[in-house]
Amino acid sequence: MIISTKPSDTMRIGKELALTLPSGAVVALSGDLGAGKTVFSKGVALALGIKDEVTSPTFTLVKSYRGKDKILHHFDAYRLSDEEEAEECGLNELIGEPDSICVIEWPERIRGLLPESTVWVEIRRIDDKKREIKVRSKEMKVRSKK
Repeated sequence: MIISTKPSDTMRIGKELALTLPSGAVVALSGDLGAGKTVFSKGVALALGIKDEVTSPTFTLVKSYRGKDKILHHFDAYRLSDEEEAEECGLNELIGEPDSICVIEWPERIRGLLPESTVWVEIRRIDDKKREIKVRSKEMKVRSKK
């Protein structure tokens, strides 16, 4: 568990995680509205060398950004009703794509489409500034410098 006391901490933690990820990795971000999922995604983008402004893909479902060596596919599954709808939209074709990193907000809605190697990140709001961030994965152990 990692405690973030400001958005820049959350972004840094996202960046540190991204630096450990192999090509094709999938990161599932869970947390309430306003918990900091998109801020965390911005940190992942920084690690990939993405200069574009990363924003929530709520209405487009997915936004893709080209980085130095990899593409970031940033998903928001909030508006999806189920996995079948995600497949109809073609989202499953991007998950785990080589030379990419997929970051998925609201992954609970498409859990069955995610690989076993998915890195799960839970962001919980403690108060207006503090966040508790838990990272878990079957294949890797992630540690953050405090």
